[in-house]
Amino acid sequence: MGNKKGQLSHRLRAFCSKPSNLLLVLFFVVLFCLSVLPLLTMLSNMFTVHIGTEKRLLGLDVGAFTWNHFQRLFSVSEWSKVNFWVPLKNSLIMASGAGILGIIIGGVVAWFVTRSNMKYKKFISSVFLFPYMMPAWTLALFWVNLFQNSKVGGGNVGMVESIFGICMPEWFVFGLFPMIIVIALHYSPFAYLLIGGILKNMDATLEESATILKASRWKIIRRITLPMVMPAVLSTFLLIFSSGFSSYTVPVFLGSSVKMFTLSTKMRALINAGYEGQGYIIAFVSIALGCFILGLNQWFTGKRKSYTTVTGKSGQVSLVNLKKANTPISIFLCVYVLFFAIMPLVSFALESVIRQPGNYSLSNMTLHFWMGTEYSAYETGMIAGILRNPTMWQALGRQVLLALVVGLIVGTCGILIGYSCARTRGSKLSHIVESMAFFPYLMPAMAFGTIYLAVATTEQFKFLFGTFALLILVAAVKFLPFASRSGINSMLQVSPEIEEAAMVVGVPWWKRMVKILFPIQKSSILSGYLLPVISVMREVALFTLLVPKPRYLLTTMLFSFNETGYSQYGSAVTLLIVLIVILINTLTNKLTGASLDKGIGG
Repeated sequence: MGNKKGQLSHRLRAFCSKPSNLLLVLFFVVLFCLSVLPLLTMLSNMFTVHIGTEKRLLGLDVGAFTWNHFQRLFSVSEWSKVNFWVPLKNSLIMASGAGILGIIIGGVVAWFVTRSNMKYKKFISSVFLFPYMMPAWTLALFWVNLFQNSKVGGGNVGMVESIFGICMPEWFVFGLFPMIIVIALHYSPFAYLLIGGILKNMDATLEESATILKASRWKIIRRITLPMVMPAVLSTFLLIFSSGFSSYTVPVFLGSSVKMFTLSTKMRALINAGYEGQGYIIAFVSIALGCFILGLNQWFTGKRKSYTTVTGKSGQVSLVNLKKANTPISIFLCVYVLFFAIMPLVSFALESVIRQPGNYSLSNMTLHFWMGTEYSAYETGMIAGILRNPTMWQALGRQVLLALVVGLIVGTCGILIGYSCARTRGSKLSHIVESMAFFPYLMPAMAFGTIYLAVATTEQFKFLFGTFALLILVAAVKFLPFASRSGINSMLQVSPEIEEAAMVVGVPWWKRMVKILFPIQKSSILSGYLLPVISVMREVALFTLLVPKPRYLLTTMLFSFNETGYSQYGSAVTLLIVLIVILINTLTNKLTGASLDKGIGG
């Protein structure tokens, strides 16, 4: 008996002597508390009565068990139709349409860049990615500024009607059609990157053989090229579908005016109206679908692992000669990428300096919305310009502080998780921690925020409700998957022998990390710090239910301006956010040497 205790004690000391093991245990406990327990709290809230509307309607005590939320939401009544089934249908149509259109746009551009002799490839490849760098809601707001007209959307006039006198129909300006277009435009660069990477590195032997046998170019594409890239196409569709399904900001801008709800917007509406239980059920449906989509994607890509597209043979691809079509196609794509890269910024700049919407004459322009004082307003009810507005500066300061704190926490945790998982590769605990760190990625941002809302409204954690600490907590957990994945990949590239050599001469663990491992993987580590900063600066859906008031953060302040009719202030704030995101993204590329389109275009 004593011998067994001695062996157990020896094993425990040996386990604790390795920093990677202690870090694994630490992160297992932390991630369990911050990911699993909040999810369980939300699940329990699906079956309980909440204070306010639910208590009044059901006549039960707060916290009592009930099936009423499920019965009302999943029944065949008018209530369930309006609050679940129709929003679900809208979300499915929006996500499916965006996935198909995004693949068509991104795939076509990827083929022209990688497989043809099209002109201006490097320029098109670089600028085409710009809409993906911008938040999706900026394209939605650009669409409204462009096509809004006197017949829909409150009577304001957009650029198209003002300049050309063309009044677009309501379905074109608001509703499912523009939602699909905007989400597809935002994620088409994502399709371009995935499909373009496959096309760039694909073995050209089969295509060359078909060319020798006099097969037509269209037949080669249809019978050889498309089947070879089909795994990437289906994977891309699933990822765009999942992102589109959970989109919140695009439906808010393009659906609210015509009462077009999706599951994300209906979730917020139900929670704000006091139907928390039904809102949590919708959040769970979104999370379950996200997990299913990712699992389906993993299953499909795993099933096709033996489908070889890169070999050691015939790496040289013979480019298709576009002949007379080269110039028109090149010019068209240049105009396309410039329009969606530059015109949104031009639109926001114009909308932020006009007094009366729809009138773009010089006499109607003013810098009041940027630099005016509250007392220089030309009509009652106006507020100071955003550059002289203390509320705006406070919101920007909080957003920047939140981004920096979250970036510091997430970047550091990502490195430590990467180190601990890489050094204990193959162990069950390593696999569990790696999976738990990636788990928040499966959850839509709005649903993830809803999980922490459920926690912050409990008796034990009500001290967190509406606090800055809650925003730090939810953002750090939500954006941890990117940093942890980057950390794991970077640490797997470093041979343990380098660290072991330092251990032999007695270098302590913290000095090995700072003096050896950090400098070797500097670029990946910097990415792990900077990418969460970009994500926080552009995020809306994650915080919309958690901020104490709309003007607490710059991104939520934008929605406050647009909802209260101050669209000029909203455009100015949007332009400011986009410029900040572009600046941080450029800084990231300069410091890390990373480029999204490297190896694809030009």
